[in-house]
Amino acid sequence: MAEPGRPQRASQGIAGTPIAGTWPTGRTASAGGLVPAGFDVWPSIVGTLREWVRAEAGAGRLFPWVPIAFGCGIALYFAADHEPVLWVAATTAAALTIGAVLLRRSRLFAPAIMTAAVAAGFAMATWKTARIEHAVLAKPLYSVSLSGFVETRDIRERTDRFVLRVTAMEAQRSDVKLDRVRLSVRKRTAPDVGSFVQLKARLMPPLAPLRPGSYDFSRDMFFQGIGASGFAMGAITVSAPPAAGGLQLRYAAVMQGLRDAIDARIRSVLDGDKRAIATALLTGRRDAITTPVNDAMFISGLGHVLSISGYHMAVVAGVVFFAVRALLALIPGLAVGFAIKKWSAAAALIASAFYLLLSGAEVATQRSFFMTAVVLIAVMVDRRAITFRTLAVAALIVLAVAPEALVHPSFQMSFAATLGLVALVQIGMPNLFASPDHSATARIALWGGREIAMLFMASMIAGLATTPYAAFHFHRVTPYGVLANLGAMPVVSALVMPAGLLGLLAAPFGLDGVFWWLMGTGIDWMVAVSRWVAALPGAVGHIAAFGTAPLIAASLGLILLGLLRTPLRWSGAFVLMAATVWGLSVRQPDILIAGNGQSVAVRGRDGQLHLIRTSKDNFLLKEWLAADADPRDAGSASLGDGVSCDEIGCVTPLADGRMIALALRIDALADDCSRAALVVTARPAPPDCAAMVVDRPRLARQGALALTQRGDGFAIAAVKARGANRPWSPAAAGDGEFEQTLMPRSTAPRAKDATPSEADLQAED
Repeated sequence: MAEPGRPQRASQGIAGTPIAGTWPTGRTASAGGLVPAGFDVWPSIVGTLREWVRAEAGAGRLFPWVPIAFGCGIALYFAADHEPVLWVAATTAAALTIGAVLLRRSRLFAPAIMTAAVAAGFAMATWKTARIEHAVLAKPLYSVSLSGFVETRDIRERTDRFVLRVTAMEAQRSDVKLDRVRLSVRKRTAPDVGSFVQLKARLMPPLAPLRPGSYDFSRDMFFQGIGASGFAMGAITVSAPPAAGGLQLRYAAVMQGLRDAIDARIRSVLDGDKRAIATALLTGRRDAITTPVNDAMFISGLGHVLSISGYHMAVVAGVVFFAVRALLALIPGLAVGFAIKKWSAAAALIASAFYLLLSGAEVATQRSFFMTAVVLIAVMVDRRAITFRTLAVAALIVLAVAPEALVHPSFQMSFAATLGLVALVQIGMPNLFASPDHSATARIALWGGREIAMLFMASMIAGLATTPYAAFHFHRVTPYGVLANLGAMPVVSALVMPAGLLGLLAAPFGLDGVFWWLMGTGIDWMVAVSRWVAALPGAVGHIAAFGTAPLIAASLGLILLGLLRTPLRWSGAFVLMAATVWGLSVRQPDILIAGNGQSVAVRGRDGQLHLIRTSKDNFLLKEWLAADADPRDAGSASLGDGVSCDEIGCVTPLADGRMIALALRIDALADDCSRAALVVTARPAPPDCAAMVVDRPRLARQGALALTQRGDGFAIAAVKARGANRPWSPAAAGDGEFEQTLMPRSTAPRAKDATPSEADLQAED
């Protein structure tokens, strides 16, 4: 309030810019100006924005953006068509890093360090690929003699599987030498880890993407060091190795023996899905869970429980931390004179490391361990544990160790959820519970309302943060995920995981049976909740494939919402909304063609896909239907509506009535070329074919295709970009490039097809 007799001064804006006082001063806007008299609105807005930007660029705010820039460099590496030159990438990264250090006291430091981080991420991914580069099978081999050491073994629902480190390989008409192969075998016939075996196998190239934009399994297998997959043929002979397998193999054998012993102890008390889930939670082996339960878990939003991630690692570390601290607090001398909190953090770190090794140390588990380790180390050095800086350090470690994790759904979903939860702890919780001494708040807290509210908010925020990635990779959303997590996660956290840890501790003494029983009781409840939620109306939200560009936009929106502190963070909400509209408006292709030319899906007049296929590849069909947001299953009879087949080929109409033909034999090509608009064949097509053609040479060079109608022709999206050649997806041998469009070869009118449809034929016909 102004003092009497003192002249009133104009108020100052946030950035020091004068703004209008309480009473108008009588000034008028300049001629032609857009601002009304007495209101300097635009300078005030600009000043406010500048103040917010300065606050976001303040001390300590830059570091969380470094791993984002590092990840952008890795993303650029995976987007390249050809393998970069390692020494060029490394030299560029080193030069930019040195330049950023020299500019550390300059205003250019922020853009310089971000540019250096991008270059470092690109160089790190290039170096990782060069370090593990190995041969990848390009063509099927139908009878291969293999000898080698068994490195890993998976027990699955129908078959078992193991990874063989190859020491000798013989195949007819092929001189390729693979380092590792993954083989499937009949149940209970997989050899022990560490054993030396000889066998015959049928090998196939790593599975390429099933459609443009889908997950690249071949890239995943490449970074695991696996060059082919297949199955064993005949008996597997275990023999004495010609040389020692090495220290790493002996370690793998010891850990596998420990996992088998734990599984045997659990099997003595539990069976069925309870045993499979208990084993998955403790050892990471989750392939033995039956399909109905597995589907119910993922539909309900509880699928994250089956994959060892940050939640499991946090529960293990938390149980050990509080248990050790409580035990040490019972000793007065230790509680008073020593830092038992740090001792407890060290014990939790050791337990987390053991859990990492026991569960197989997969990339997702490594990421979870690094995040947990950073938090525990922060406790040990008297730093705040749950901060954006902690998350940034963990992300940098994970991406430096395993750059390929960036494109894996586990990494994306886990860090998105963690970013949301850290933002909740740093920003939301202080605002939500700023007045804990309020009488109403205190009464609610006495009844656990505060804990329930936090669990609800954590589940909701984690679910919303992971929704873009679940929609992109799995083409579905879980609208009742919060309900399922509220019903099941307290039981999993308070009963299932603690009982499992106590069972591990009691197993050497033979007192573990009661803990496995308790664990099974909690698993029964979790499965019951998942089945109930999965059966609710609308439990599955189907989302059509929308490509990487909307996903990148959604990721940017989440980052802005999570990392920014000023009101600028709400710009992330607008980016998210724009990404959502963008993703939902993406047009779906009119034709899908498998990479082997054996399956074709055509969109008919009803807007649904109609399938022509010559092999029972249900995995391919499930992916196509999911990407099209089609709720039908692979066995639906409606998939074949409108498809006519004989022994030499099949035809089905497009929405505009033109026919699409799949030619199975050479003698079908002449007829199909004269009558169909598009001919698909796994054989080379004749050069004089009048129809548009997708044949073996194109499929070999481009892989699976998605065709979108453009006028009379089609725009083509291919799995392999034009001229692409990467270590996990080498270019096919042969010359020739193919255009990204298909156009009719002739504009001359075709003879009208007089063949009546089967539905129109009458009895006397």
